[in-house]
Amino acid sequence: MSIPFLKGHGTENDFVIVPDPENTLDLTPAAVAALCDRRSGIGADGVLHVVRSAAHPEAKGMATAAEWFMDYRNGDGSIAEMCGNGVRVFARYLQHAGHVTEGDLTVATRGGVKTVHIDKAGDITVGMGRARLPEGEVTVSVGDRTWPARNVNMGNPHAVAFVADLADAGDLHTAPPFSPASAYPEGVNVEFVVDRGPRHVAMRVHERGSGETRSCGTGACAVAVATARRDGADPAATGDPATYTVDVPGGRLVITERPDGEIEMTGPAVIVAEGEIDAEWLESAVR
Repeated sequence: MSIPFLKGHGTENDFVIVPDPENTLDLTPAAVAALCDRRSGIGADGVLHVVRSAAHPEAKGMATAAEWFMDYRNGDGSIAEMCGNGVRVFARYLQHAGHVTEGDLTVATRGGVKTVHIDKAGDITVGMGRARLPEGEVTVSVGDRTWPARNVNMGNPHAVAFVADLADAGDLHTAPPFSPASAYPEGVNVEFVVDRGPRHVAMRVHERGSGETRSCGTGACAVAVATARRDGADPAATGDPATYTVDVPGGRLVITERPDGEIEMTGPAVIVAEGEIDAEWLESAVR
């Protein structure tokens, strides 16, 4: 037996895409981790399990709003609520497979139903929903240095710290410690941010369950919101949208927060390969 797969990336945040419309595959955490292993597997930051919403118990309630469910898994096999770059790549796969065309569509995620627009020029814009800004002081640390961080929730948790140099983030091989522990009971994505110019920043990120990645879509949104508030910009108060350019190691994303609180993320998404997973290898890899 073999299992079809594709490989894609959004600003070099890369994914193994596993089409499974009727949800027949048992993608265990060990199987996902084996697929994402960069030496013994295909290699990726995560897996995009493509399932019809009606066929997945977690998405049945969204089936009338979105035909397709992005069952996203982190590289270590853990389940994540959302992945912004993943949604763009997921939409590109649906277009590649002929399920959708250019224009508007919806995608069900554990973070809710997301609106997507596939532009004729190639970029994909995702409606990322509203950011929540939980109260309370948070800090993150690298070595013996500690910075205050902004707590931003984009359907998944983020801690955004402004630093003088992106090298201050260290190697990001392990998750930066944070405090208090009660702020993020299930862990957190940590972004380190520097200024590049007016409404232009750059970031590095440690993604919960994946380590440092080349890009993080929800992280870029969290960074844009945190930077806007630092700059005194609140679209809900001023009535004017706030747009920030966010450079990530793998490219560039453009984030707009509208006066109604909705956040839009625009960036590229590319399918680079497709093939078949050897089912016997996968079975042996998870024993």
